[in-house]
Amino acid sequence: MFSRLRSDVQCILDRDPAARSRWEVLTCYPGLHAVLLHRLAHGCWHMGLKWLGRFVSHLARWMTGIEIHPAAKIGERVFFDHAMGVVVGETAEIGDGCTIYQGVTLGGTSLYKGAKRHPTLGKDVVIGAGAKVLGGFTVGDGAKVGSNAVVTKPVPAGATAVGNPARIIHAEAKNQEIKREEAASKMGFSAYGVTQNDDPVSQAMRGLIDNASSQEHQIALLWKAIEQLSTGQAKPNCVPSEAARQEHFEAARMNQLLD
Repeated sequence: MFSRLRSDVQCILDRDPAARSRWEVLTCYPGLHAVLLHRLAHGCWHMGLKWLGRFVSHLARWMTGIEIHPAAKIGERVFFDHAMGVVVGETAEIGDGCTIYQGVTLGGTSLYKGAKRHPTLGKDVVIGAGAKVLGGFTVGDGAKVGSNAVVTKPVPAGATAVGNPARIIHAEAKNQEIKREEAASKMGFSAYGVTQNDDPVSQAMRGLIDNASSQEHQIALLWKAIEQLSTGQAKPNCVPSEAARQEHFEAARMNQLLD
């Protein structure tokens, strides 16, 4: 029990730069208090003491502002950061290492008793402030849900869900991100100046940057071919259209991001 408590306290110290000491975390962090009281309520629930479990849950809600149904399953090192107004439903499951901010709802869309009505969060999932995750689906390991997003469908591992209704944005290759940033800096525009990877509008903007970068590449190939022709050093197989066949502007894809 004490080793698990130490782990809970340490995960808060690791993730919250405002936490200065273990004593401060133990006495002043309602997210930790909510988790500890939930374990008591969860134990009562599984011993058949349903009313007592609900009453402990009710007291925890009154003390911390975090409402967790005693039947919900919560893993280790779960951090409710600030977390006022968080609601966790009966059949919800929260995996190890998750971080949940204030105003989050892990709710259900079905009224059938006994059914899996609430979401399952994998390991190391981050749910931003005000997000609503509604339904009996899974949010994969390492996924992120943006602030105020409304998620009603599964989120793959490592992906990001943003917007209302939420759009799923998959992780991009690292070398493509580096290439995009280099091209953006040449144009005097930062793709991440205001929004991050999780905004569909910035996704479309980054697509435009990619297209502009490929156009610069095509222009450079054309100039190279012209120089070779002017000096008489052109090779028969030196045709810039080969790259043009590989790089093209995907307007449909960007329109889909903004739909």
